[in-house]
Amino acid sequence: MTAVDDARRVAPRFAARAAAHDRDGSFPVDDFADLRTVGLFGLMVPVRLGGLGAGFADYADVAYELARGSGATALVFNMHASITGALAGIPPSMASALGVPDEFFQARDEFLRGAAEGRFYAVAMSERGVGSRLSQLSTVYTREDGGYRIKGAKTFVSGAGHADAYLVAARRADDPQTVSQFLVPAGTPGLSIEPTWDALGMRATCSHDMHLDVRIPHGTLLGGVEGLALWFAQLMPHWLVASYAAVYVGVAQAAIDAAVTHLTGRGLASLPNVRARIGRADAAVAAARLVVTEAARRVDAAPGDTATNRWVWRAKLLAGTTAAEVAASMLEAAGTSATRRGNPLERLYRDARCGSLQPATSDVCADWLGIAALGGDPDADGSAPRW
Repeated sequence: MTAVDDARRVAPRFAARAAAHDRDGSFPVDDFADLRTVGLFGLMVPVRLGGLGAGFADYADVAYELARGSGATALVFNMHASITGALAGIPPSMASALGVPDEFFQARDEFLRGAAEGRFYAVAMSERGVGSRLSQLSTVYTREDGGYRIKGAKTFVSGAGHADAYLVAARRADDPQTVSQFLVPAGTPGLSIEPTWDALGMRATCSHDMHLDVRIPHGTLLGGVEGLALWFAQLMPHWLVASYAAVYVGVAQAAIDAAVTHLTGRGLASLPNVRARIGRADAAVAAARLVVTEAARRVDAAPGDTATNRWVWRAKLLAGTTAAEVAASMLEAAGTSATRRGNPLERLYRDARCGSLQPATSDVCADWLGIAALGGDPDADGSAPRW
């Protein structure tokens, strides 16, 4: 049985629990227990470390299936996969060229082996006012007592309070151009979660705020070298952009599935306008998924390549736009009864609307694509630093 098969098998369980978690804004603990049981926390971990050795295209297929069950669960899983996938995807030759010390590989393998054994990692990058732009972060760190002290606050920390460790991005206090990332264990003294998440959609992600005033050992520095965070973002933008795309295409497909069930059950499927809406939605989701698939194929073949990155931006832009438009159309086709709280289409409509808002937003992706199409350099010609 493949990882995609496992994802298809657990997705209906996620769907059965999704309404209650959305209503209560509660974390889907049982969903993550299922993910752990089938070994999907080790999806991106190399086989030699006990994982499944998946590539980005494999991840995209798994995320799509999980999102058909619960967009919120798939979105939090995406954060875990972005950490493990980025770590596993660092070519040894490139790491050596950057001066990464030998102990990095040992620490990296320990983190990845932990994921294969069932540890769940979350991302603590975004901040109020700056989003995920690494160069603008206010969270800072200093060297202290053979390790580091990190002080600051994060927002939109999906899975906050439930992860085993958090990937925290911070700038060095005496050199703001140096941005580093640390894997901070849950339970570290000085790390606290503020329950602030009460949002329109993706409510079960529990993306609460985090406050940090922590002292951590040197071994928690990702890569073993300071200042690698911006390099990671430039080399692997797919984990910061396109990994969301597969999730929202899955949410869009879930909206079609829910609409078909709703309309068939009410004897409305024979109406020509209803059939036309379903047909247009089917075509739109198929097209978006093809773009995500092409982007994922290129990521596996040539990560960080200029042409690859344009496909990454296309995937994120189309996935977010398609999810919002398809979910809205399916809700209109189903009628007023589907807008009641607890109806799957009502929840999916709210979840789908979040896709265009997640970084990089649809407007930002479109801007980057426009600059590139006009012959410019999105890294240099944008109105603000990309990262």
